[in-house]
Amino acid sequence: MRPLGLPADSADYRQLPGAACLPAGGPGGAAGCPLSPRLAERRARQGRARLVSAPDTVKETPVLRLTSPAMVGVLAALTALGPLATDMYLPAMPAMAEALNTGPDQVQLTLSLYMAGFALAQLFVGPVSDRFGRKPVMIVGFGLFLLASLLCAFAPSVEWLLAGRFLQALGGAAGPVLGRAAVRDIHGPVEAARVLSYMASTMAMAPALAPVVGAGLLLFFGWASVFLLLSLYAAIMLLILVLLMPEPLPPEHRQSVAPPVILANYRMLLTQRSFIGYTLINASGFAGLFAFLSGSSFVLIEYMGLSPFQYGIGFTLIVAGFFSGTLFSGRYSHRLGRDRLLLLATLMCALAGTIMAGLAIAGVHAPWAVIGPHILFLVGFGIVMPQSMAGALAPNPQCAGSASSLFGFLQMTIAALGGALVGQFHDGTSRTMAIAIGLAGVLSLLAFIGLVRSSAPVKGTPADYRQG
Repeated sequence: MRPLGLPADSADYRQLPGAACLPAGGPGGAAGCPLSPRLAERRARQGRARLVSAPDTVKETPVLRLTSPAMVGVLAALTALGPLATDMYLPAMPAMAEALNTGPDQVQLTLSLYMAGFALAQLFVGPVSDRFGRKPVMIVGFGLFLLASLLCAFAPSVEWLLAGRFLQALGGAAGPVLGRAAVRDIHGPVEAARVLSYMASTMAMAPALAPVVGAGLLLFFGWASVFLLLSLYAAIMLLILVLLMPEPLPPEHRQSVAPPVILANYRMLLTQRSFIGYTLINASGFAGLFAFLSGSSFVLIEYMGLSPFQYGIGFTLIVAGFFSGTLFSGRYSHRLGRDRLLLLATLMCALAGTIMAGLAIAGVHAPWAVIGPHILFLVGFGIVMPQSMAGALAPNPQCAGSASSLFGFLQMTIAALGGALVGQFHDGTSRTMAIAIGLAGVLSLLAFIGLVRSSAPVKGTPADYRQG
């Protein structure tokens, strides 16, 4: 007699004299027959596999899946720290100058100093995250941003405010830099452009709402409440990082933080014509945006007479243009391709900037002459930003953190210089700001034509992975 379902010559059971045998562990329980060597070996392997795989299964089940839409939302929220820290306090800048008994140039310096610190920090957070992972570096960065925001809120003088803004920048750089790098970690070069476009669409909510929220806080609670809200945002992001977010960079892709490796990667990136081209396109567009951020509150509120709330509404309309550009970029990224989209976008930036500069030089000093052209400029920049980011990072997956750092450093350095010049040469009208935006738009078009459209295929590979 043999167990049901097993052939008579099966090696998975053994017939014992006078017994109806069942394999051990079957319906016969402990009274089952002894196992054959083949079955015993097979079940031993299955048991070992269960013991080995069970802990791995638990480890690989994060609260957020890396490829889920929720993860894209988290990365967008982390990256949005940059525009929140720059845009939310713009309506409060004149009130801050009055409260701290200082001039507009000193308050504008808080924006330029933030950008300079942001640019400097980016050179380090990317390479460090290439070695230790994106998540721990972001946790440290957001913790520093939280403490610095509290310092800004309770600053007794403009010098303390400047120090707080610089520390804010050092911590806040982790969000945008590592958010971009995480997208490249998770997605391929083509898909990354689409994901970055939709992230930018989500991020557009931050600069759209930030000035309105900042104006409301200024009206009811004073300028210090803006920085208290930023500290609350950083605290929420810290909780999400610690409790929900998985690490996007696998351990086998980590690199050394030895200076020779970092410098070799930076040197390789700086010899890539396409990397420089995509970076300058983005930096020129961002310089135009930053020129507006640096000068618009004084131009529109003090010179043209808008209230802080009206300024916030106008800023929301401008950000709606950026939002439209990012949506267009995400929808047509596969259909039109990166370089066709960038040609269209840089033409829009150059046209919009030239119109704004021409109106200002002609003596047309009205809100519509600033806001209208800048809406068109931001539509173009909404296309430029995700496409140029993806283009710069695409050939460099092995050192995405370093590429994102250098990309952001050049972007912020050029933008900070442009903003500082706008503040330095501000003549009380819209002329200086408008000319700066016009030059930025034209430079973005020239960078595309001269460096990207005519560039040869990318040569060179990042330095080899090394642990250290």
